[in-house]
Amino acid sequence: MSDHMMPPTPAWDDPALLEASDEPVAYAGDHLESGTQVADKESVADAIRTVYDPEIPVNIYELGLIYELEIAEDGSVDIKMTLTSPGCPVAGILPQQVADAAASVPGVGRVQVILTWDPPWTMDAMSDEAKVALGLY
Repeated sequence: MSDHMMPPTPAWDDPALLEASDEPVAYAGDHLESGTQVADKESVADAIRTVYDPEIPVNIYELGLIYELEIAEDGSVDIKMTLTSPGCPVAGILPQQVADAAASVPGVGRVQVILTWDPPWTMDAMSDEAKVALGLY
């Protein structure tokens, strides 16, 4: 595979996708040119905060759906995320929206998103801001 080709995003109708996996489910971005300043974690987190589950009026970062956000020295970004449930009706779009949002940040290279179900998401993962927005405080 050349440096500019991304592996295809898996088909979301594949039942194996709903099993725990270390395989990426969404990709975006491209390698950074040498000498490009790499984005910081907060800038990438802010971009991810623009992604919302359409059924919940809180962004997915504050919902606690992002478990890991790693930025390498070359600007590549690895994100491990979950969904509120394996049957989430937006499972087919949210990981790609997260990848696209992260890739939109200057100084971010290739982005890959891994979907995990371990540990399962609970409301305890939400930030205080999310709990207030949802009237849980």
